[in-house]
Amino acid sequence: MKLTASQTKELLLVLQTRFEKNQKRHPKLEWDLVRTKLETKPEKLWSLIEMERTGGEPDVVEFDKKSGEIVFVDCSAESPSGRRSLCYDQEGLDSRKENKPAHSAIAMANEMGSELLTEEEYRDLQKLGNFDAKTSSWVKTPDAIRKLGGALFCDYRYASVFVYHNGASSYYAARGFRASLRF
Repeated sequence: MKLTASQTKELLLVLQTRFEKNQKRHPKLEWDLVRTKLETKPEKLWSLIEMERTGGEPDVVEFDKKSGEIVFVDCSAESPSGRRSLCYDQEGLDSRKENKPAHSAIAMANEMGSELLTEEEYRDLQKLGNFDAKTSSWVKTPDAIRKLGGALFCDYRYASVFVYHNGASSYYAARGFRASLRF
């Protein structure tokens, strides 16, 4: 989906303000480089606006010098409010007989044009601040675990990242997912 000129301008202003306010997340990166990357990939702006709309507060957390990619990740203090109460994936959602939530984390991330964080990316995010002190977030689950019906989620408690498992069909009001997007 293509954004209007005013939507693009508003999104860039929000992202620039957040970028400048949180320099510790990207100390060696300048906004001009980020803006240039954003302007050369307008098709990805829609994904960022979806991350923003659902409460993710996306910000730059990495610049991959090898690939030249900039990585945006949801940096909201808690799991994004517009992406909670979701089963892990469609198979988990389909297996529920009663009280089905509206969606699954994997499907919603795909629709947004983003991806769930891996456990490693989640741990890296925690080095930039304390996230999910009251909530939890689904993370990409290894196939071997998923084939057995499970799914992984993480949170941050007691100054530590914890990784847990649950059935992929489970969902909780305090569990959502954090998305990442590469430019």
